[in-house]
Amino acid sequence: MSTILRRQILRKCGGMDIPLVGFAPADRWNDPPFEPWVPEAFRPASIFPGTKSVIVIGFPVSLPVVDTAPSIWYHELYRTINAELDSCAYRLATFLTEKGYPSVSIPRDGYGSIGVLKEKPVAFFSHRHAAYCAGLGNFGVNNMLLTPEYGPRVRFTSILTTAELPADPVLGETLCTRCMRCMTVCPVKAIPKGDYPQEITDKKACAARSEELFRRSLSPCGCCIKVCPVGKDRMQYEREDMKMYNDNSPVSEPYRRIRDHVRSYGSK
Repeated sequence: MSTILRRQILRKCGGMDIPLVGFAPADRWNDPPFEPWVPEAFRPASIFPGTKSVIVIGFPVSLPVVDTAPSIWYHELYRTINAELDSCAYRLATFLTEKGYPSVSIPRDGYGSIGVLKEKPVAFFSHRHAAYCAGLGNFGVNNMLLTPEYGPRVRFTSILTTAELPADPVLGETLCTRCMRCMTVCPVKAIPKGDYPQEITDKKACAARSEELFRRSLSPCGCCIKVCPVGKDRMQYEREDMKMYNDNSPVSEPYRRIRDHVRSYGSK
């Protein structure tokens, strides 16, 4: 039955055009793959007692859009993706509950405002770690989850369910190339030189940057995710030449014109 139910979930996700779906057993959180790991209070079974499986869904952030970040274009796309994630996760949780498996969806962010995030830069559940456990990717230097398909240019959310579902294996291949472009481009120097998780991004500095951009209708920042070379989306959009981010290179000229144009409109 669990295999049949998994297929039904995947068909439903396909009907909602969800490109990334992963499954993880809730007890996978109890066997830390590295330290520091997710504290017990933040684990699925602590948040929703009876959880047997976690379903993680993801939508990509279109590379040509994030390449203009920070911009009103990226700002609006980010809001659209967030709304889609919340809607799809709610529908999946309802679908499972109606089938006799009580389930709940987790909001894609889990904090009330950037002001709140500055004071306490941690959500009550980590979708990045859920996506890691569900085999969708692994962590890069910038503390983001990198996926083979889209690098870090993905937004995730999760569904906690009492259904016991076949799990996906954790991704073994390390995706981060340690090119350190994310560290170099960060406008607030929030990314340390060391590896995740030994070195953690300065979340408060990142949140302060987001707050400043939000006042100008430009949040989030997006700089570290746009310059990441990982992801098949670079091939799809023919943006594999990383010189496009070097303002001194002729390769960057058409992309710089696009960025300048987009940034001249729709925000403060």
